[in-house]
Amino acid sequence: MDPVIIVGAGPVGLTLALALARQQVPSVVLDEGPGKDEPRLARTVVLREDTAALVQRLTGADLDQAGLRWAGWRSMRRKQVIREVTFDDLADPAPLHTADPAPLHIAQHVLTGALRAALDGERLVKVVVDSRLDGVEQEASGVTAHTRGPRGTWWRGSHLVGCDGPRSTVRKLLDVRFPGRTAVERHAVAALRVELPWADEALLHRTPPWRTSGPSAGEVTGRPLPDGVWRLDWLLPPGKELVTPELLVARIRETLAGWSGGSTPPYELLDTGVHTVHHRLARRWRVGRVFLAGDAAHLLGAFGAQGLDEGLRDADNLAWKLALAWHHGPREALLDSYQAERRAVVSARLRAADQALPLLRGGGGIRAYVPGAARGHDVLLTDGHLGRGPLGAAGGYEESPLAPRHLEAEVPVGTAPGAQVQDVRVTAEDGSFVQLRDRLGRGALLVLLIAPGTGVWERRHWVSAGIMPRLAAAVTALPSPAELLVAESYPGAAAHTVLLIRPDGHLVAALNGVRAADLYAAAEAALGGPASTQGAQGTQATHGTEGPQEASAAGAAAGSAAK
Repeated sequence: MDPVIIVGAGPVGLTLALALARQQVPSVVLDEGPGKDEPRLARTVVLREDTAALVQRLTGADLDQAGLRWAGWRSMRRKQVIREVTFDDLADPAPLHTADPAPLHIAQHVLTGALRAALDGERLVKVVVDSRLDGVEQEASGVTAHTRGPRGTWWRGSHLVGCDGPRSTVRKLLDVRFPGRTAVERHAVAALRVELPWADEALLHRTPPWRTSGPSAGEVTGRPLPDGVWRLDWLLPPGKELVTPELLVARIRETLAGWSGGSTPPYELLDTGVHTVHHRLARRWRVGRVFLAGDAAHLLGAFGAQGLDEGLRDADNLAWKLALAWHHGPREALLDSYQAERRAVVSARLRAADQALPLLRGGGGIRAYVPGAARGHDVLLTDGHLGRGPLGAAGGYEESPLAPRHLEAEVPVGTAPGAQVQDVRVTAEDGSFVQLRDRLGRGALLVLLIAPGTGVWERRHWVSAGIMPRLAAAVTALPSPAELLVAESYPGAAAHTVLLIRPDGHLVAALNGVRAADLYAAAEAALGGPASTQGAQGTQATHGTEGPQEASAAGAAAGSAAK
């Protein structure tokens, strides 16, 4: 069978290629560039804990060394600290502190480099540089793409995924609209090496006292990176204010002086830029055998929200669905669910940002004088920067078309159906103790039994006792490969609760004991219903140049390697 064609070699496209390879699906990555990324310390990303874990699982790289997990966060207004968050400090009883998983702050070129390094030894992935897409054709049996350039050729694939950024050629060839808003926010950005009073703590400073007039007085954000490097962002006023070197140096000096007690500390300016935030959402994310992911499908980022984090979730969501179709035949409802799930989540975040924009950036009005309004604004902004609340939290798939209906044995646990499961220690089928997250992304459903006491006994003593034989038989009978795991406990789950978990880590259902019929029904629903016997429906031919239909030599070799 032909490989999956991935257009674009940014973090989303490379993550998708690795995720497919982990599930034994070959891919060809068409890279428009030379295969190298320019080091830019002013271009960084913030990843939530589970998204960073996804990249680490795929690459094997120690991202904690490549990036920095913040020790804390503080929100300031004028000279007052409004809110503080301490990460991973459960012992801190202070009322202004909460215990949260620390986000990971990393330069984008470092993240991309880790993904490229992991692909170097991956036999199922072929990265083709200097290859610009200029045509796509599709029919019931597959997709054909044409690239121009020194290595211009025709490529044959089972599916094609456009991960080619905001100006996506794939999206344009599909004639998919990309409505939204341009320049929702603009920031002047500087990366510099400097010593600040807050070691490894990020901060948001609104209306700093050293800028008392003008529309640009409003906001500066500081985010630490490894080796004493900081990324500073100054919110620019609406319009097209020109950010000159003189203006930026003045901003740097006054900000550092304000934070350091009046005098500018020594600093080394490493990189600068202007970051413009757009909010856009593609009308369709699937057209036949062609999909959109990452910035090709959505743009968001106001109030600190991280668009790349959502793009990586696109790749994680799509990979196991494409893998199932590649190995076991098309399930159209399952492939359709990619758009239904991911577009709904991103759309909800964009709606929340649009509703908050007039409140947080409106410049006053009567609401600015309501007691507590400033504190409420800072809470909203903190949520956006830290990946929480409506502006920043990772969405769940509770309304997914894959959600099972009317399960008699379903019980509530600490994770809502459709949400990402929590990471707990589990016993694998070989008797080893591993983290639940380590078993994700392998193409198999996970069935997790909550059995207190099993952790103190060797698996051979309890694997054939109690309800285990019945549960093992029920797992074997499921409509898709599944792995049986056992945990001593799970938040909110009683003993003998059985959790069914998707390959991307989202909870399908929690059942009260071994209920084979309900477990089968939940698994079948999570897979999009009974397997289809027909090819892709609604396939739409798109613009492309006439040419041969055979797979390229590299694509055919990759396809053969997986069979």
